Amino acid sequence: MAVGSAGQTTATAQDSQVLRRRNAPEQGRSNGSATQHPQDEDRKKSQTPKSSVLQTLDEWEFLIAPLLFTLVSFFTRMYKIGLSNIVTWDEAHFGKFGSHYLKREFYFDVHPPLGKMLVGLSGYMAGYNGSFEFKSGETYPEELNYTFMRLFNSTFGALCVPLAYYTARELNFRRSTVWLVTLMVLCENSYATISRFILLDSMLLFFTFTTVLCWARFHRLQQQSFSVEWFVWLFLTGISIGCVTSVKWVGLFCTALVGLYTAEDLWNKFGDLGMPKTTLASHLVARVAGLIVVPCLVYMFSFWVHFLVLENSGPGDAQMSSLFQANLRGTEVGKDSPLEVAYGSRATIKNMGYGGGLLHSHVQTYPEGSQQQQVTCYHHKDANNDWFFYPNRNEPTYQPDGPLLFPGDKTVIRLIHSQTGRNLHSHAVSAPVTKADHEVSSYGNTTVGDEKDHWTVEVVSDAASRDRSKIRTLTTAFRLKHTALGCYLRAGTVNLPQWGFKQIEVTCVKQNNPRDVYTHWNVEAHWNERLPAGDPGSYKSPFFRDFIHLNVAMMTSNNALVPDPDKQDDLASHFWQWPILHVGLRMCGWDDHIVKYFLLGNPAVYWGSTLSLFVFGGLVSWYLIRWQRGYDELKPADIDHIHYSGFYPVAGWFLHYLPFVAMARVTYVHHYYPALYFAILTAGFMLNWMTRPLARKDRRAEWAVYGLVYALVIGLFVLFRAVVFGMEGKNQQWRHLKWFDKWRISD
Repeated sequence: MAVGSAGQTTATAQDSQVLRRRNAPEQGRSNGSATQHPQDEDRKKSQTPKSSVLQTLDEWEFLIAPLLFTLVSFFTRMYKIGLSNIVTWDEAHFGKFGSHYLKREFYFDVHPPLGKMLVGLSGYMAGYNGSFEFKSGETYPEELNYTFMRLFNSTFGALCVPLAYYTARELNFRRSTVWLVTLMVLCENSYATISRFILLDSMLLFFTFTTVLCWARFHRLQQQSFSVEWFVWLFLTGISIGCVTSVKWVGLFCTALVGLYTAEDLWNKFGDLGMPKTTLASHLVARVAGLIVVPCLVYMFSFWVHFLVLENSGPGDAQMSSLFQANLRGTEVGKDSPLEVAYGSRATIKNMGYGGGLLHSHVQTYPEGSQQQQVTCYHHKDANNDWFFYPNRNEPTYQPDGPLLFPGDKTVIRLIHSQTGRNLHSHAVSAPVTKADHEVSSYGNTTVGDEKDHWTVEVVSDAASRDRSKIRTLTTAFRLKHTALGCYLRAGTVNLPQWGFKQIEVTCVKQNNPRDVYTHWNVEAHWNERLPAGDPGSYKSPFFRDFIHLNVAMMTSNNALVPDPDKQDDLASHFWQWPILHVGLRMCGWDDHIVKYFLLGNPAVYWGSTLSLFVFGGLVSWYLIRWQRGYDELKPADIDHIHYSGFYPVAGWFLHYLPFVAMARVTYVHHYYPALYFAILTAGFMLNWMTRPLARKDRRAEWAVYGLVYALVIGLFVLFRAVVFGMEGKNQQWRHLKWFDKWRISD
């Protein structure tokens, strides 16, 4: 019995070691992926001697094939690219943003700046001076080389094809599958169409592709940890993450995929008891540096260049802090404004929270609650942002010709709206959206009112002085405490409904939190004929504060992009429609004289990739059931191939798709394009896996199967080529392409 027990214990220990070793790199495996490259496998595919020409083509396939694919890609993305001479779809936005860079005017947009700076660079290279307004549907002027700007953008889309080729190789797909994945990207009509215009999507796709390629290559180098090549691909992955996030925040989903892989990889290394702790710590430090620090630096650098280039006042000034605006060339903020605020001064009051606007009121009233005049925060500048500083009702009435009196810390004041003459007011009525706070309204006038019009000034800080006895333009941060209720004036990130024009809700918050920057205010512009002008440009706003401020403003505005129930958006679509290619998008007008473009995918690519996601789920379920029943037909290398070449593309699809399921903002078909790439990789994996028996027994049969799939993908691209290259004349010519009612290719 003792011997049996000892033998059982030994076997259990061995099994434990086997399980533990599966979590750590082993010789002959690249951290869980089979080490055989597709070119090695293809070189063994035939035992018959080859001619020298075929042998050369076989050996150099890894250069010849992607070169040919890339040449065709440039053709599909650039052929007849200048045919339409009108501003098409979102060129109206991103072309205009490029113009701001050329004029060096500060603007605001919900997307990070890298892609738009590249649009500006294309305009600069085209000799464009930034004077065109890019109004939707407007004809491009002769002096604007819009064709070059489109060619610049299309280059990013064309280069996605060789990136897909090399990514498929790094995922250890066979040559036939590598070609299939490449063809699916090459012949995806929606990719080809959207790459032909002055948009951000080709850049977003390009950096998504580079991130996946760098991650896949880095994974294959796990046996060469801390080598020069390992570090190169680690840092290239970090740079790609920084770039894709700097184009659109959708890149954060790609970042999440790499983060998921990194967490698993470090956890596996943590479970390897044979790995020295110093080595484990080195792996952790390297990944923090390469995959966290480097992306953050790239992202911040794009904003540093953004601020450096946009040195002139422009349409986006109001989104930034008053100090930032005061240092822009040509700004009116703080210009000729007296330094110190006195009673009788007219001023605009800026919320210092990230993305904060100007304290605002208008004649419209709240539809519920007190039904008094609305008070909001508003980013655009108009006369409804102006307020007068007045003494409280317990002090002598303000006399315009009397001695100058200056409010400061602990002073009780009134703020009177300049356009309507009403007092800034609060009372024990719930705010319209944030019910836990008190409502803020405009009420009464200079003579009619009560103590609920009184606000106590609490100076928080001053960038110019330690003296808190006065409020200074731009530099003084102060809070306004309601004297009767004890609450604080606050403008957060909550937008009012349509009846409040989607402006920011202003409330009186009951909690006293001095660190809540959304309760901090400063005087932005100031008018008082009795006071001398100051010099607002004497103080600079720190870069990091501006960086955080702008990003929060972007987030706030992005969250406000919700569907308007009172309007019908014919271009918007729902998340469930994308994977099944239920809907397309008209990119321009549909008149007979307009060159028409329809954003629609290749049916074979869309339906095949979506089907593969379900088949992959069935495959994993099948093997899990068989494993539970004791079958062990899968080798460790097979399991790891499913894991890294199958699971991670599926995870990438979910990470890029599911957020749009929960997202409240308005959505369009192009939001699915990054997720589509991961579905394509999943389709490649599934066909690669399911044709393994053919690859072992009869390579000709395998290539015959792949040949049919190639023909289907290419054939459907050719069939729908008109939606890519432009449809001229009457749209009824293409009614044969309208397979479904939602494919509004023809009327």
